[in-house]
Amino acid sequence: HLTIPGHFDVAGGQLHGAPTVNIGWNEDVAWTHTVSTAYRFTPYEYRYDPLTLSYLTESGPQPLERREVTVTVKTEDGSLEEVTEDLYRTNEGYVLDDPSVLMGWTPASFFAIREANAEHLKTIDVFHEMSKAGNVAELLEAHDRTGGMPWVNTMAADRDGNALYADHSVVPNVPDSLVQECATPVGQVLFELAGLPALDGTRAQSSCAWLDDEDAPRPGMFGDGNLPEVITRDWVVNANDSYWLPNPDTRLEGFARIIGCEECERSLRTRVVYRYMMDRLDGSDGRGGPDLFTHEQLKGVQHLNRVFAAELAREDDDLEGVCAAAEGGEACDVLAAWDGRTDTDSVGAHIFREFWTRTPAADRWEEPFDPARPVETPRDLAEDDDTIVQAMRDAIAHLEDEGVPLDAALGDLQVAGDTGAPALPIGGGLHDTGNANMVYGKTPAHNTDRLYPITYGSSHIQAVAFTDEGVDAATILTYSQSTDPTHPHHADQTELFSQERWVDFPFTMAEIAADPNHTVTVVTDDGVQAAPPGGGPADPGVLPTTGGGLGLLGLALAGGATLLGRRRRA
Repeated sequence: HLTIPGHFDVAGGQLHGAPTVNIGWNEDVAWTHTVSTAYRFTPYEYRYDPLTLSYLTESGPQPLERREVTVTVKTEDGSLEEVTEDLYRTNEGYVLDDPSVLMGWTPASFFAIREANAEHLKTIDVFHEMSKAGNVAELLEAHDRTGGMPWVNTMAADRDGNALYADHSVVPNVPDSLVQECATPVGQVLFELAGLPALDGTRAQSSCAWLDDEDAPRPGMFGDGNLPEVITRDWVVNANDSYWLPNPDTRLEGFARIIGCEECERSLRTRVVYRYMMDRLDGSDGRGGPDLFTHEQLKGVQHLNRVFAAELAREDDDLEGVCAAAEGGEACDVLAAWDGRTDTDSVGAHIFREFWTRTPAADRWEEPFDPARPVETPRDLAEDDDTIVQAMRDAIAHLEDEGVPLDAALGDLQVAGDTGAPALPIGGGLHDTGNANMVYGKTPAHNTDRLYPITYGSSHIQAVAFTDEGVDAATILTYSQSTDPTHPHHADQTELFSQERWVDFPFTMAEIAADPNHTVTVVTDDGVQAAPPGGGPADPGVLPTTGGGLGLLGLALAGGATLLGRRRRA
């Protein structure tokens, strides 16, 4: 919580070392981010002379710049030694040698990378200016004026009931027309496969250089007129998919392929968040009347833990048929009784997860993706496909080989915590199975005796409501605020997350003063000193800080946050 009374007041979550809030809220607007699909760089392919290490340009041969770099590395026996390597670069950037992505250094050519985020120092400015916005339009204007949003989408909602989606991140100004003119044969393949343009380095300083937009904050990047955005009175969603479909009724189209794909399949995680919104607003979720999203309902979405892949697979009893064909026995009975969620007390969730992660993505569905029906397709599990049935056999065999009971509750298998500390049951699941609340293990060091030791996923989460009284913010930092296992704030919020509870974030000075655990840091010309708990600061030299939670607008979900815009009865 960063405050200069009367001038600056923002709370939320920040990356370590950042002097600004990255995801958060102020009195009138709140925002979040997800990972954008846009590329921040383009490879340039150069022809060169291997004898002289000179690369060809329209101005004639140019020598590769060679830099010698020494780093300290750990050897296999644990000792440290210094290793010296050569780095090479062209005018556009450092040379890459990676045959696995078709960009190896061969006797005929090599690739160097021009990186747009290496050409500015504006990222801190973006978040500082956004924090002062009074509505979503001002938030986006501040975003574009500074032009340093490095690699994320932005979703926001404001006190007036407006919702924003924008991918106005830093993107090289490489329209499709430039790709058609300048892509090398390898570049054409990369563009077709992944939307990544690899351009002709011979012309990198002339006809194949990045273009300039008049409305861009600096040369070589797209201006806001060539980047996708929508401000709406409805709602917006993103779960790390491209910009194309911020809600099912809004299609953002006609943008450069380097930013992302259009008319392309949405992930199951995106589709379940669509369903959360649609089912809530038509009242079919059983959580209240239609066309209303209260703060409590919004908080509840975080732990609905629906598994959208399973919902689709269960249509027409297809999942039951697959399990029967696999002669699953007890596993079929457990799957049939499973609640279809990944709550800590859900029984059978692990069977479906092991099955789904073994199914070939290309063979799962009988009805393919239809751009005209992106929320509903693909669907209809290919229950007669041998690879799908074999995936069920393999999943059951794996659990039996690991000695995992088929009727185990997920909370007994999926846990977080350090060695020597109580294992905390964690709800949620995988992006690929269509879990909005995404959690998984990433190089776990603890709880490796459990099937799913959790180390990654849902992190900083906030649900923010703007009320007549001010701001009502509920937050959670799932992995807590201290990395020190002996610290009282090492696992306290992880325990709250395990219990599906939230931190009530005190935002105003009165709320902070009323919190018996609050602390106040006073900054004056003479230095910094701490005021005792209960001391109510009132002058501009006082910055309140709170231990407790960090937050966000609407709903933030793991790895990429998903933001739900505010909607009220007419």
